[in-house]
Amino acid sequence: MNILLVGGGAREHTIAWKLRQSPRVDELLVAPGNAGTARIARNLPQTKANDLEGIVQATREHKIDLVVVGPEEPLVLGLVDRLAAEGITAFGSSKAASHLEGSKAFCKELCQRYGIPHARGASFTSRDDARSYLKEFDQVPVVKASGLAAGKGAIICETQEEALQTIDRMINEGAFGEAGRTVVIEERLSGREISVFAFADGRTVVPMVPACDYKRVFDGDEGPNTGGMGSFSQPAWYDAALAETIRTRILEPAVRGMEAEGRPYRGVLYGGLMVTDDGPKVLEFNCRFGDPEAQVTLPRLKSDLADILWAVATNSLHEVDVQWSDQACVGVVMASGGYPGEYDTGFPIAGLGRVEEDALVFHAGTRLDEEGGVVTSGGRVLTVAALGASLNEARGKAYRNIQHIHFSRCHYRRDIAAPSQGAVGE
Repeated sequence: MNILLVGGGAREHTIAWKLRQSPRVDELLVAPGNAGTARIARNLPQTKANDLEGIVQATREHKIDLVVVGPEEPLVLGLVDRLAAEGITAFGSSKAASHLEGSKAFCKELCQRYGIPHARGASFTSRDDARSYLKEFDQVPVVKASGLAAGKGAIICETQEEALQTIDRMINEGAFGEAGRTVVIEERLSGREISVFAFADGRTVVPMVPACDYKRVFDGDEGPNTGGMGSFSQPAWYDAALAETIRTRILEPAVRGMEAEGRPYRGVLYGGLMVTDDGPKVLEFNCRFGDPEAQVTLPRLKSDLADILWAVATNSLHEVDVQWSDQACVGVVMASGGYPGEYDTGFPIAGLGRVEEDALVFHAGTRLDEEGGVVTSGGRVLTVAALGASLNEARGKAYRNIQHIHFSRCHYRRDIAAPSQGAVGE
């Protein structure tokens, strides 16, 4: 079948790489794609991920059988609904279901209504109401922009005054645009944070392997939040009992709750959880593969990804046997100097051809220049990933291969999946 993949980041390169392994896939197109997807698929660089009409036109022009939507923005904008109206099969959540990620306020309400364990808190559109609630709160909270903020809208405050200032910046000053006009104030949970994923076709829920990601820009979890500086799958402390608790108390109730709300959930359900002394609790739900988590979970998938995505899109997930490798996987993001602040682009990337054959390099902020060379074009540039029999083996291979790749002002964390970060257990 012919597949159009929407997006242009490392997540989409990973999805494209996995789809390319399927004998079911004939032509694979990526809109807009990047320099990495250009090597394994046909890019449509003029068709942006949020260009709904352009994507519909591309599906007609290229006789596409399945559209796979990678990023959250086109899902929240209603791309899957627009495609359905044209009779085009698509993998991804509808606009109504994507509200689960598009509104953290709605996410919290869903958890409250259906008894899903979550961080205590409330949402507000009024600065004065939010400040009044905060003054009665029994701890310094996390303040979140309710809408989409590219993974940077959750502010972990250290003082009440910082929390008050954050509320003012979001609601009054528009620090995150419309995304921050509604704020969520919630307790700051302690424990181990983990990203869990499941395929869902509205009724059937099939969990994937979990991952842990690193949001802060510098080693030791220092510096500002980013979209993610690396990840690994999976920690030693994630056992079968915890997986079962998460499936039965969080993932399946969320899908049942969405059905009861009249928002049937099809696509990837992504739960950002904190495993506390009282058990796992929801920090947020997202409606797509994680980035950088996709880069360490999809390499562990043994089953045919095209089969799974088609089954989800056609409500037949119960017919597919989804199998995972026992190997560990570690991915490290190579970023532009200055990221997540201002940064320059257009720097040539050297050494990609020197990477070991069994290491993986997934492109994000890259493009091809006029001579066909690969240059930087974004903040997060590459994810270098590797599989191994253990996390230590996978980690060593990933960092060894990073040494082959060079571009001006590159920086990356050196503690991804390190034992000191709790990657391998107690």
